[in-house]
Parts: sequence; structure tokens; C-alpha cells
Amino acid sequence: MLELARQPRRVSALLEAADASLAVDDLDAAAGFYGQAADIEPDDPRVKLGLAKVYLRSGMPLEAMPMLNAALTAGASPRDVLSDQALAFDLIGDQASAQAAYRRAIELNPQDDEARRRLALSHAISGNEAAFQETLAPLLEARDIAAFRARAFGLAIMGQQERAEGIVNQVMPRDLALRINPFLAYMPRLTATQQAAAANLGIFPRVADIGREDPRIARFAREGAAGSRLEPSGEPFGTAPAPATTVAAAPLPTPAATPAPARTQPPPAPTSAQAAAPAPSQAASRPQVERAPPAEATPSATLPAIAVREAEAPPARSEPASVADAFADLGNGELPVAAGTSGAVNIAAIDIPREVAPEPEPAPPAHPRRIWVQLATGRDTDALRFDWRRIQRSAPDLLGRFKPHVTPWGQANRLLAGPIASREAARELINALAEKGVETFSYTSPEGTEIEELK
Repeated sequence: MLELARQPRRVSALLEAADASLAVDDLDAAAGFYGQAADIEPDDPRVKLGLAKVYLRSGMPLEAMPMLNAALTAGASPRDVLSDQALAFDLIGDQASAQAAYRRAIELNPQDDEARRRLALSHAISGNEAAFQETLAPLLEARDIAAFRARAFGLAIMGQQERAEGIVNQVMPRDLALRINPFLAYMPRLTATQQAAAANLGIFPRVADIGREDPRIARFAREGAAGSRLEPSGEPFGTAPAPATTVAAAPLPTPAATPAPARTQPPPAPTSAQAAAPAPSQAASRPQVERAPPAEATPSATLPAIAVREAEAPPARSEPASVADAFADLGNGELPVAAGTSGAVNIAAIDIPREVAPEPEPAPPAHPRRIWVQLATGRDTDALRFDWRRIQRSAPDLLGRFKPHVTPWGQANRLLAGPIASREAARELINALAEKGVETFSYTSPEGTEIEELK
């Protein structure tokens, strides 16, 4: 961030910030940084791959696929692309192409444990339990916690609810396990694409859409099947591959038009035999990050609009948890015997300490997380006060309604205007100030960070 403050148009710094945001699942921040980098270097394969990852993590495979192909065309290494390309195939229901791409990804990078877990889940979706068990076995023996998560989901997908719930019950506190098990109970009722999204991304369909295919994905599958089998692009890894079907990535609507896809919760289990309690979903709303589409119909400079719809938890539960969040930190615990499957790992023999119950949440901070527009930096607050007056005079119509604020930044201070209602409003203000020759960028103050008014 220090480097970005000094050189806000340096692509390498923007990509580092974007990758860091993606690593902590802050998709809107990642989209913003990748989008800024795309404005500067639209043909950089790292930018295309980053935007594709944001699309993919948002459950938008049709938008991600052309970006992944474009990244390969621009020079990205298949080693960096194939695992995500395979997941995109899983998310459109083409498990055969997905599994071929996963295997090729593992050949190029044998240490890619995520590709192995995704491959195992793809086998489960296909109903191939032997391949599912064989793929996960080395990861389970290595006590890879994420592999236990994949095992629970894979067993649930194949209809083995008792075994899946046994894993959850052994490694998680009872109240949390009761909230997660209904998610597993509904896995067999989902379509293959919904199973892939739920198991890999923690994205469940709306109640009304359980078991119903997304019309766009169904249409794409029909169009792809009309010519030939879908195949990942890049280095060939199948026999006699046919030309891949091209998907045009259209820019998403603005927030005022149509909301983006939402992460929602599955319905409560209909009977006590299916689950002990309803499973609420973590309501975590991400503001959209919007960019104007490019003049040409190319996906390289299109910034995804990412939004997660707020879902209300049932009143009986005061601490809702989404399946993605609940399984993200799947604890270490002694697991039940996975009997009855030849070649399966005896996970009961793996000595893993049980996860402790979560600590009570602390009181909310006195200073909430807020969005600002950063105008300048400096040590001397008197100089920052002068900068504020100078900038405000150049754009009184834009800054007149705001008061100057400062917050420490290392040995200096940030000069901020705000707070701003949303990221979209901040982006509009940044663009409007840029038209007047004032270069700024957005800043989100973390919870608990004190922001003082500059008087």
C-alpha cells in the first residue's frame, strides 16, 4: 500500500494488492485493484488471470472462461491457469473436461493440493467413489484439513449422509455441526453445477432453484454439445481435442439494474431425520465494484460486479454461519472409521486434536469500517489543512459536502474526504475529481481505526 500511495499507477503494486485481497477472499477489493491494472495494462496476462479468478470465486464460470482463455493467449503459463479452468468446467457441469484439466494441472505442478481436492470432488459429482477416495487418500494421510472438508462434501454428494455427518460431528463443536449438517443433507438434491459451486466455493442456490439448472449454463451446455465436447484451452491433454467453444463475457449490469448472483442458504431440513436444525447462511454483503465496459467486446478490461445478497438468519440462531465459513477452518479432530470402501484411508487412525468451541465475539469497535477518498499524505497537519483548502477550491461542487479527516499512516497522515456511503459512490467521486485534475484513490478504514476530523 505504501508503494501504491507513491505510485498509484504501478501495475506490479496493483497486482500485489489484488492478489493479497484475493487470498483473504476480499473479492470486491481484488476486483478494484485488478480493474485499475486492466486500465493501465489491459493485455497483461496476470491481469486477465486475476479478473478470471474473481469471476470464478463469485460463481460466474461463463464470465471466467473467456478470461482464462485470454490469459493463456496473452502468455500465462498453463501451470497457473489449468486448475481454475478445470473448476470453470465443473461449474458448468462438464466433469469430463474438468477432470482432464485437473490431471494436467497436477502433472505440471505435483504440489497443487487444491487441484487434487477439486479433482476428488469432481469425481464425487460424477459418482466415481473409487477415484474420489484414491485422489484424497494421500492428502488425508498427510492430515490436510481441507481434505477432510472435501471428504465430507464428497460423501454427502454421493448420498452417504451418515458418513459425511460423522466427519463433521467428530471435528466440530456440536452446535456448529448441527447447523452444518443440513447443508450436507441437501447436497444430493443439487444439480452437478450446484454441487460444484457449493463444495468448492460455499455458494448454495436459492431455495426455489435447488435442483434446477441455471438457464444460461444449460443453454451454453447445449450449444457446446452441438459441435463437440468441451475441452480446456492451452496445452492439449486429451485425445483428438476439438476446438473449444468460445464464451463471450458480457459486462455485468450496474447495481441499480439487476443484482449479481447471491450466496444464499439451503432450506431447513424438512424432517428431523434429515437434520437436527436449519442451517442459516452467513450474511456477508459485498459492495459492487463497477467499471465501464470497454469499447470493444473483449473481456480483458471488464471489471466484474460482485455482490452477495443479504440473507436473514432464522431467529432461533443467534450466530449464523455459512457452510463456506464453517468449513473454512475445519478443525482437527478424531474422525470416524470410513469402513466399507476398498482402498479408503482409515482416518480413524489419524491423531488430530478436536477443534475447540469458538470464543464469544468481542463487542463491536467504537469506530466501524468506513469508506473514504484519500486526497493526500503528509506529516504536517497544517500542510494537510492547506492542501484540503486548495483541493476543495478546485472542486467545491464535489467536496463541499465533506469535511477533512486524518488518520495516521506510518510516520505520516492520510488526508481523507468522507465517509462515503458505498464503494460505488467513492468510485464516482474519484472519477469526477480526476476530470478536474485531482488524482485520488479509495481507502477503507478497518474496524477500530480512529479517524479524526481536521479542524
